[in-house]
Amino acid sequence: MASAFAHALIGLTAKRLALPKASFKVTMIAMFCAAIPDADVLAFKFGIPYEHMFGHRGFTHSVFFGILFGLLLALIFHWKNKDKLKYALLYIFCTTSHGIVDAFTNGGRGIALLAPFTDERFFAPWRVIQVSPISIRRFFTEWGWVVIQSEMMYIGIPCLLLLGLGFIIHKK
Repeated sequence: MASAFAHALIGLTAKRLALPKASFKVTMIAMFCAAIPDADVLAFKFGIPYEHMFGHRGFTHSVFFGILFGLLLALIFHWKNKDKLKYALLYIFCTTSHGIVDAFTNGGRGIALLAPFTDERFFAPWRVIQVSPISIRRFFTEWGWVVIQSEMMYIGIPCLLLLGLGFIIHKK
């Protein structure tokens, strides 16, 4: 998996590009959406194995989950807003981006992008992002530094370039 920091940066970038004038609350929700699929690591505590549809990188990493979760948060936080569809699309994108980004990592057993319709797991053709340790303690090690460098190259720099471009476009 990519780290929560990398996923949150993607959520921040998507929000700034899609809805630059939206509130800080929307920024936080977008970042939350981008990171929340990794809550599935709690499945290990309940004895659910990695390969199970509800295991790590399973259902919560799917496009289906991204759509449901994004719609749910838009309804909860923006149900009175006439632009709720814009918020829903942002939250869907952010949540769904998680599984897609994780498919580019070089670890694990694949991503259940099409769950619950199939339990098949997928990887991207290029697995260039170093996989982040699941444990917070293991993240703050030499390997964690390797992960951060990899994420800066493949996630951080592109996000910063997009943010800069968005700043230029929205300033006009």
